[in-house]
Amino acid sequence: MNHDDLQNLRRMHPAWRLLVADNAPMIISFLHGSFVAPNVRVLAATDLENRLEDFLFHLRGQLGEDAYPRAARAYLSDWSADERGWLRRYYPEHGDEPHYDLTPATEQAIQWLKSLEQPHFIGAESRLTLVFDLLQQILQGAESDPETRIRDLEARRDVIDREIQQIRAGHINLMDPTQLRERFLQMAGTARGLLADFRQVEENFRALDRQVREKVATWEGGKGEVLDEVFGEQDRITNSDQGRSFRAFWDLLMSPARQEALSEQLERVLALVEVAELEPDPRLRRIHYDWLAAGEYTQRMVARLSEQLRRYLDDQAWLENRRIMTLIRELEQHALALREHPPELTLSLDEPSPCIELPMERPLFSPPIRPHIRQQQLEAGESLATPDALFEQTWVDRTLLQGRIRQALQTRDQVTLATLLDEHPLEHGLAELVAYLSLATEDHRSVIDEAHPQTVHWQDARGILRRATLPQILFTRAH
Repeated sequence: MNHDDLQNLRRMHPAWRLLVADNAPMIISFLHGSFVAPNVRVLAATDLENRLEDFLFHLRGQLGEDAYPRAARAYLSDWSADERGWLRRYYPEHGDEPHYDLTPATEQAIQWLKSLEQPHFIGAESRLTLVFDLLQQILQGAESDPETRIRDLEARRDVIDREIQQIRAGHINLMDPTQLRERFLQMAGTARGLLADFRQVEENFRALDRQVREKVATWEGGKGEVLDEVFGEQDRITNSDQGRSFRAFWDLLMSPARQEALSEQLERVLALVEVAELEPDPRLRRIHYDWLAAGEYTQRMVARLSEQLRRYLDDQAWLENRRIMTLIRELEQHALALREHPPELTLSLDEPSPCIELPMERPLFSPPIRPHIRQQQLEAGESLATPDALFEQTWVDRTLLQGRIRQALQTRDQVTLATLLDEHPLEHGLAELVAYLSLATEDHRSVIDEAHPQTVHWQDARGILRRATLPQILFTRAH
């Protein structure tokens, strides 16, 4: 934290630039209301522009028509530029419309501003208890002597036995209201902080992927050597501390027993009188489903990076196209060299290509021909084709399937496709199963877990038992 480092940080870090921007209140309030508050990961450009137009309209009604005179699209382009770095603008796979997402620096700035709000109180006691618990976990996890670990477990067992005896004797030690509120506020802050951490995890994965691509662009050796190097880097991404921690978090969160226990504990805690007096955010009741949505987005993003990296290296004509590959690498190297200091170029095109229309290409006018029908009566004939195929078509009622899903979610928070098929067996076979998969992909609340496949069975019209293996489909209820 010396003077030079802070000077560079002030000039280069997007979070600092956002805090000192002239329109910082407008920018931060809009980004917080569009992304952070509703926990939205990505928004299409059209949707975000419409939101910003409405937001600016209300501000101009309060501050005057001259306030924030630029158009919404111009503001978004400025915020996503490299010299700002407050939004990430990209094109999703198989899409031609740009999408926007917050950068980790913007998330940090918003969280820092939220920390400036006057807290209810400073939870010193709960933080000290957390420090003791973490130290105890570190020592227990690092202890390799079996006898020492057994003695620690026996000591903990003795403490639990004494507490059980005291409870049976009628002596129950309860936390006072201050301790309960203190620990709840610490839990809520940590739970919301996990959502902010996901964007930093994604950014770290993208940074590692970008380093690998730069190494490929500047590589001058053989293809086998660069493949070994790149796939070694890909394994390093997966096995890094960031990758292992995220994988462990995801495995823990995907446990159905953990999800049910977490839902039950949240309901019980929020029902406490001491906690209700704090008027907690009602979204905390569904915070673990927000984790699932954010984690699913991160999982798919990492999978896309791996797929793009493999496509990036998929060159079947390495020797035949060596000259082309050399020219491409030279362009990539020049692009990397100019990334930090891009040249100032101004180029405008009226149209991408000339439009030429010759007068002789236009056809002459031709009067329409009116047919003359001599016979006005139609004779009925006989068709040799059988119409049975028209009545044997399989039609799946998607509205009926959606109604079954909503009915199943009336009494529970989530239900798997396998459980739903046990209650309502397939009537139209594979076509009905495909319709369920289509509904799951169209619903953003549904979770498709490819790591845990499941097998479903049904009988076709001829009584033959059929089965299909597919990823675990989890339908969740909206709140």
